[in-house]
Amino acid sequence: MNEEELKAAPLPDLEDVGGGAGDIDLEMLLDVPVFMTVEVGRKSLTIKELLSLTPGTVVTFDRSVTEPMDILINGTLIARGEVVSADGRYGLRLVDIVSTKKRLEQLN
Repeated sequence: MNEEELKAAPLPDLEDVGGGAGDIDLEMLLDVPVFMTVEVGRKSLTIKELLSLTPGTVVTFDRSVTEPMDILINGTLIARGEVVSADGRYGLRLVDIVSTKKRLEQLN
């Protein structure tokens, strides 16, 4: 299959995997490390603006304090969440999880 055929091929529906012989054995992948990133927001700066940052500078981002933060795994958006405090530490409460189909579409 060439690259164009791969892009045109329908995505598998992994949420409906049954008990057939062609099932994916997820057990093999459970110990693979991934990187989780929580994105507060984004800001475009010129190099001049970047070099002018000093301690105490407030940088505003492209989203409101009340908006959920993006949660990315290896750079792919998988969920959104809100910051919570638990036992003196920050945490995230997931408020929305991106569907498997949408996550796979992001990979193309």
